Amino acid sequence: MINTKNIMIVDDDVYIGNMLEEMLTKEGYGILRAYSGTEALLLLSNHRPDLILLDLMLPGLNGEEILPKLAGIPVIVVSAKVDVSDKVGLLMGGAADYIAKPFDMKELLARVVVQFRNASATSTSSVLTFKDLAMDTAAHTVSISNIPVKITKTEYAILKQLMLNSSQVVTKSRLLDLISLDTPDCMESSLKVHISNLRKKLREVTDKDYIEAVWGIGFKLHEE
Repeated sequence: MINTKNIMIVDDDVYIGNMLEEMLTKEGYGILRAYSGTEALLLLSNHRPDLILLDLMLPGLNGEEILPKLAGIPVIVVSAKVDVSDKVGLLMGGAADYIAKPFDMKELLARVVVQFRNASATSTSSVLTFKDLAMDTAAHTVSISNIPVKITKTEYAILKQLMLNSSQVVTKSRLLDLISLDTPDCMESSLKVHISNLRKKLREVTDKDYIEAVWGIGFKLHEE
């Protein structure tokens, strides 16, 4: 079987990691390996896998600490922690699935296949819309009423997260976490400048504000 999907295994247990890599390679998946949370984030700054198998008890940054920074990539948590509250917390915190160690290889493989099936079903349309604002995530373009808007990579990452969460306020810290993989250089001190520039560029097209600041909390798309 030939797959074009890449999977990152984040586990400091070399034996388990090797076992997973052997099984997934036989299924045709490309494999990336990381042995700590810090190493995983470093790898992710240059590579973007289609799925992550994440252990929780890692040296350096643990699984719970790096999970919020993995937004946009399906994550299956593979952990010896089996407490129900742990599972619920992780699923609410962004994990796509959870399987407890020790696990059956066939079951884990089935869960991987399900995640890719779900991703395929939800990615039929690559266009995000909000009123007359449209973002084509496949072509990496932004337009307002079909008029192209040129924005920077950081502005694009910010706008994408605001459009994905258009019904809610996104806090500053959450926004920084969500865009950290695409724009690791963006800090809290510069976030306000990037958003100000983005608002100006969008406003120049239709003279409307698309982004509003919620004082003391964060940012959201402007409803009115």
